[in-house]
Amino acid sequence: MAHVTVEGTEVVVRLGLRESLAARRRQVRVPVSALREVHVERSWWRVLRGRAGHGTWSPGRCSGVRHRPDGEDFVAVRAESTVLCLELDAGAPYRRVAVSVPDPERAERAVRAAMPEGDPPDPPDPPPDPPRHRPPLQHEGGTADDHG
Repeated sequence: MAHVTVEGTEVVVRLGLRESLAARRRQVRVPVSALREVHVERSWWRVLRGRAGHGTWSPGRCSGVRHRPDGEDFVAVRAESTVLCLELDAGAPYRRVAVSVPDPERAERAVRAAMPEGDPPDPPDPPPDPPRHRPPLQHEGGTADDHG
């Protein structure tokens, strides 16, 4: 099973032996600055989106890259497990990293603690323009033009 840690400015996903063999890599590194959202998904199959790429896609174990029109997802999930999902910006190596971890809530808290604070709030919107006076229509006592 995978383990997620935060090391400096990166989130590091270290894969277990089976996952690393299936995905053909030992770890996945993602910059903390690329994180948009972190959440825990209770249904492991909901994180599988797009078309299967290289990796192993057997019943109950899915490890590897999935292709989508807007980028690629990296998954390493087991059936009947809770999954940690890292949603990433467009410039990151993946759009989503989804992994089964022993304690997803603890991993979520650790990653959230490393995430940068949200962008500063936008300045308040200017007050709306006052309504403009429109000329009265014909039935309101206005004059008719060539069109009616």
